[in-house]
Amino acid sequence: MSDSTSRSPWLPIWAGLCASLVGIGLARFAYTPLIPALIGAHWFDSSAVVYLGAANLAGYLIGALVGRPLTARWSSASVLRCMMLCVSLAFLACAWPLSVSWYFGWRLLSGVAGGVIMVLAASAILPHVAASRRGLASGAIFLGIGLGIAGAASLVPWLLGKGLQQTWLGLALLSLLLTLTSWAGWPAEPEYAQVTQTKQQAVASPAILVLFSQYALMATALVAPMMFLVDYISRGLGAGTHAGAVIWGLYGLGAIAGPVAYGLMADHLGARAGIRLVLLAQLAALAVLLVSRDLRLLGAAALLIGSFPPGIVPLALARVHQLVDGHARQNATWSRATVSFASFQAIAGYAYSALFAANGGHYTVLFAVAAGAVLLALLIDLLPKERQAMSLIANSSAK
Repeated sequence: MSDSTSRSPWLPIWAGLCASLVGIGLARFAYTPLIPALIGAHWFDSSAVVYLGAANLAGYLIGALVGRPLTARWSSASVLRCMMLCVSLAFLACAWPLSVSWYFGWRLLSGVAGGVIMVLAASAILPHVAASRRGLASGAIFLGIGLGIAGAASLVPWLLGKGLQQTWLGLALLSLLLTLTSWAGWPAEPEYAQVTQTKQQAVASPAILVLFSQYALMATALVAPMMFLVDYISRGLGAGTHAGAVIWGLYGLGAIAGPVAYGLMADHLGARAGIRLVLLAQLAALAVLLVSRDLRLLGAAALLIGSFPPGIVPLALARVHQLVDGHARQNATWSRATVSFASFQAIAGYAYSALFAANGGHYTVLFAVAAGAVLLALLIDLLPKERQAMSLIANSSAK
């Protein structure tokens, strides 16, 4: 075992967890429970608030695209520290509603930071972790996303009791504290890494293209329950806001458990088998949303569905490491996978909203589309390898 992997990885893992918590968990998911307060305080009208929420998703896509190019000029550790500071500054700036454009710019910046962190955080840490423990390590890194989802359901309402401006200031302070506690945790990057990283190209093999397609379909599937599950329980089923809050709390518990559970699955079952199992479980959970009105069953489904958004990240990353040799090629491939995920997540967000408006507010149509995306992701992986290769080559030629 090399010196880099023989040292304790827990301090770098803590740095990665803090980065995903700040850049994605808080920067994205803390905004959702703030929406009613922003409208109620007359900071912005309802249409502007939704528009500002989408700014983070757009920024995430930009961040996924620029993450690796930034490391050609600066070390990964320097870029990641800067991105965490940017999120803290964005929270601070949002405490003053100067204008819609002011808010949009800062929400966009927080999304850019999240995209960069998603591309670079694990890539900076996993080379320093023993290969047999990388699934668990990546799960621990992306646990921050789940903690952010759960924290959004508990911390933000508590802060809102002190005032809307104080809530933004509290989020800024928390982000800054997490940034400072993780500052020294980022591992040193070898000098050669910055040189070779920009020259090595990921190999677009049929298996890699299948993974990209699956990851994009997973992004498409997770958006529907993430956006509409609570509203479905509260208004669609008429169960009320309390039931909606309980369901979202179960979703948050699933989000905490997902990254580590899925990471362990990658270590012990293998990434491909883990992805298949998870897709089957998600298909079953979405089926419950389609056929059941029993809140107990819906709560169990929410727990399982909540594990999916943060949990698939370590599984997909493990699959990249399984298919691609060399850290530079793995980093390039992971960057492209993140771009694929971010693109379809942003597109799906707008598409689901348009579909919901067009179909008269029928939630089951949205969940059926999500289930169809999961089923397609499963079928793509189950195709024989020869047919996979021929189909993907034909599609590439047509493009």
